[in-house]
Amino acid sequence: MTSVPTLVLVHGGWHGPWCWELLIEQLSGVALRTVALSSSGSDPSKLGDLYDDAEIVRSAVVDVDGPVVVCAHSYGGAPVTEALAGEGKVRRLIYLCAFQLDVGESVLGARHGMPPLWWDIHEAEGYIDPLRPREIFYGDVDPVTADAAIARLGHQSLSAVSQPLTQASWQKIPSTYVICQKDSAIPQAVQEGMAQRAQCVERLDTSHSPFLSRPSRLADLLRHELRAAVAG
Repeated sequence: MTSVPTLVLVHGGWHGPWCWELLIEQLSGVALRTVALSSSGSDPSKLGDLYDDAEIVRSAVVDVDGPVVVCAHSYGGAPVTEALAGEGKVRRLIYLCAFQLDVGESVLGARHGMPPLWWDIHEAEGYIDPLRPREIFYGDVDPVTADAAIARLGHQSLSAVSQPLTQASWQKIPSTYVICQKDSAIPQAVQEGMAQRAQCVERLDTSHSPFLSRPSRLADLLRHELRAAVAG
């Protein structure tokens, strides 16, 4: 009997493992792990870069005994893509409105080097803060939940979004792209372009953070992906 994969959740920029709490409540019975990326945090002087994050993801996956499915949100797609080429235990990658980039590409490069207007860039200090996070990240999240999330946001490493990928794990590992159709952080057209690299495309009628606005719906989607990974 093929064992059910462990689900590894990788958060996006400015966030931390805390962002998955409501989703995890809906995933009872699922073996899962979260990671804390070094590129997001409260102290700008201690922020890591893309390659540090990739090593964190790789270590988390290697530490799992058995097959793995990895779900990456937003920026988290970049270190996941960098980290897992050649990791045979990974059955599927799920890009949740995430950066499914190719070798040589970067998060900033995916925007042709033009940062979005909602990035508050502190170039000398090497970090970015989000302007208008309620509008950009949490457009369909209830106000109390959005307030709590905004209070927990950290700084985001500027180097992490500028560094190019040296490998692309989705070239060898099957992937699913989940397009969030009301996303104000990554325009739907950009998501549609990256989704062409995936074997399967799903859609959620949500903003950038379905783990906060529609955790039950996202949990159903992830359970389906886990079952599909077992079926091969």
